[in-house]
Amino acid sequence: MVRSKLLYPLSLLYKKFVNFRNSLYDKKILKSRKLPIPVISVGNLSVGGTGKTSFVIYLANLLKDKRVCILSRGYKRKTKGPQIVSEYGNIKLSWEEAGDEAYLVAKFLPFASVVVSEDRYKGGILALEKLSPEVVILDDGFQHRALYRDIDILMIKREDLRDYLLPAGRLREPLSSINRADVIILTYQEVNPFDFYTGKPTFKMFREFISLLDSNLEEVPIDFLKDKEVIAFSGLGDNGQFREVLRKLNISVKEFLSYRDHYDYKDFEPEEDETYLTTPKDLVKLEGYKNIFALNFKVKVEREEKLKKLIYRIFY
Repeated sequence: MVRSKLLYPLSLLYKKFVNFRNSLYDKKILKSRKLPIPVISVGNLSVGGTGKTSFVIYLANLLKDKRVCILSRGYKRKTKGPQIVSEYGNIKLSWEEAGDEAYLVAKFLPFASVVVSEDRYKGGILALEKLSPEVVILDDGFQHRALYRDIDILMIKREDLRDYLLPAGRLREPLSSINRADVIILTYQEVNPFDFYTGKPTFKMFREFISLLDSNLEEVPIDFLKDKEVIAFSGLGDNGQFREVLRKLNISVKEFLSYRDHYDYKDFEPEEDETYLTTPKDLVKLEGYKNIFALNFKVKVEREEKLKKLIYRIFY
């Protein structure tokens, strides 16, 4: 709290910059470039920790009758420029080359393609030339206004509503930016249920724990954890959310290891006689270990058919 108060003046300066930049787009001084196919943006207001990647995977499954391409920045990847991560199940890059989140999405969506690019428009052009998609899902696209989107989906968690702007808090934009969204998804309802009225179509997202995943992303029955104590760890934007999920699931945790977001685990040395539990995003960087598992969640959205109808309007 003291740190937030000390940094608050910097947050005011940051707010002025964000509002000025947004005004340039609102007034068409800065232009958004448009792809010739529908684009659905999925993003958030805060830095990490809203379940965005899980929702992107859910959304791609909702659009399974289309040729789907996920377009991501590929944060922390070792490559530069537009790159094809996967082509309808054929994964072409390692997680280091693609970025952990883009690689995870590619692993979970064998029917879709994944492209990474700092310039999303150039990434979209590469996808059109090489992959012939019918729809693009723009991952983490709310702030990337340089690319036009047909529908803007904004994910909000309860903590966002009482947080500060960077650097005093975790918000990338003020709450007033919610007005720019077309659809609101209220996330982590199984952890901190809440309601929030915006006047926009609003849906609650839940995640149901269905199984474990081993390091090859093969499913393992939940009963495997029965009578076991685990060492849990994560390298997320908000490790506290994962810790809270473990508590809610009554999983016996003897130790919790918290790492920075996108941690590479190069120095991670698991002990052979211990059982480790993490997230899918972390697990894809630890292939080959027999005693490391991840929680496997199925995303559910209330009133799914209504959400689907809203999204499918962009095709007609």
